[in-house]
Amino acid sequence: MNGLRPGAMVRLALIVLGTLVLIPPQLVAMRFGRPFYFTRLFHRVVCRGLGVRITMRGTPPGKGEGGLIVANHVSWLDIGVIGSVRPLSFVAKAEVGGWPVIGWLSKLQRTVFIDRLRRGATAGVAAEMGQRLSDGQAVVLFAEGTTGDGTRILPLRSSLLGAAHEALRGGSDEAEVTVYPLCITYVGMQGLRGGRAERSAMAWAGDVELAPHLRDMLNAGALDVELAWGEPIRMGRKLSRKEATRLAEIAIRRARQEAVTGRSRA
Repeated sequence: MNGLRPGAMVRLALIVLGTLVLIPPQLVAMRFGRPFYFTRLFHRVVCRGLGVRITMRGTPPGKGEGGLIVANHVSWLDIGVIGSVRPLSFVAKAEVGGWPVIGWLSKLQRTVFIDRLRRGATAGVAAEMGQRLSDGQAVVLFAEGTTGDGTRILPLRSSLLGAAHEALRGGSDEAEVTVYPLCITYVGMQGLRGGRAERSAMAWAGDVELAPHLRDMLNAGALDVELAWGEPIRMGRKLSRKEATRLAEIAIRRARQEAVTGRSRA
């Protein structure tokens, strides 16, 4: 990869080597229905190689607690950051499954793919999400539907939240889904808090190509990320998907404002 500094080349080598070492045991773990241990190690290797330092606020789902994690989306690195914190799986657009290397790695961690151009695709994804939620697993949904520019939160979409609940409900009006709002904010580099320009530079939005963005992240040396968990929301008979989405968006926007103003450190 052209333009890499010597230290960045070492970090890239660490990520590649760690990936190659973890692939065989991950294949075995998937065969025996225990896919999450090695995926979490993989995400930690990626974060270590990129110099990611994570600060958390709030309380994530506990060990063995399932739930729908509704998060904003800033970069491809979001997956590694969240995945390093606890075992979980992701919902991604179908195109990701066809990407070289990344698509295969996504399948190794049991990503749920949705084809938004095919009618009826949402129902199939919802059924898979519902099954995982009923099994006590945590599933991450980037509810904006795309990556943002790192400086603002886009409106959240409620369709998949409702579809997941319908699949989980299975005919019972009493079934509920626990929604965990999560705000991801890239707050700075090298221990220095950044402004709008720095947050925008760390985002992977629009038509930015992956290879140059990965090179810039490797050259940055150290990235500071804040994960802010909002209060759990019980979506079900008493709380509609639209209301649950609205409350999750409020929580994420509030957490973003606190992160960029530094009030979360108080």
